[in-house]
Amino acid sequence: MSKFHSNYMITMKDIVREGNQILHQKTQEVMVPPSEEDKETLNCMLNFLKNSQDPDLANKYNLRAGVGLSANQIGLNKRMFAAYLTDEKGNEHEYTLINPKIVSHSVSMIYLPQGEGCLSVDRDIKGLVPRYERIKVKGFDLEGEEILLKLSGYPSIVIQHEIDHLNGIMFYDRINKENPFKLPENSKSIY
Repeated sequence: MSKFHSNYMITMKDIVREGNQILHQKTQEVMVPPSEEDKETLNCMLNFLKNSQDPDLANKYNLRAGVGLSANQIGLNKRMFAAYLTDEKGNEHEYTLINPKIVSHSVSMIYLPQGEGCLSVDRDIKGLVPRYERIKVKGFDLEGEEILLKLSGYPSIVIQHEIDHLNGIMFYDRINKENPFKLPENSKSIY
């Protein structure tokens, strides 16, 4: 049985750090509908993100603020992630996705001008990460219902970062090795 049950609180000690092999392998599909254990794990992951963005709780439990968390970042070889973020317009987004895959994407690219970070990476990495401006993602929710998400802007960036995790790709793998600030032609800053 997983330790990530409904009243377990994920903290930074649960987060797998870079160098761990699980972050570099493609995760395994999750059974649909998900088991109670998988549902509880995803809710635990979502609660961690909410706690990490609450200044009082983050300070009390020494949490780094995060907007997304994939199962392999807590040591589980499972194709699922949680995300909790506020977009450029100030709208809140909350996702718990099982077996997500990008089914289509725009040609145009966007990037975060300050670069990306990751809960599994404890160092500052300079460079820009090109992402698709718009994506359509298919996956399953906590009830095992198939869903199709159409995302653009910041939510699109966050979800691509998490899907990359599930495919064993770290954000810095997408930074141009010769010139970390060089981007594809059709890229624009998100802000």
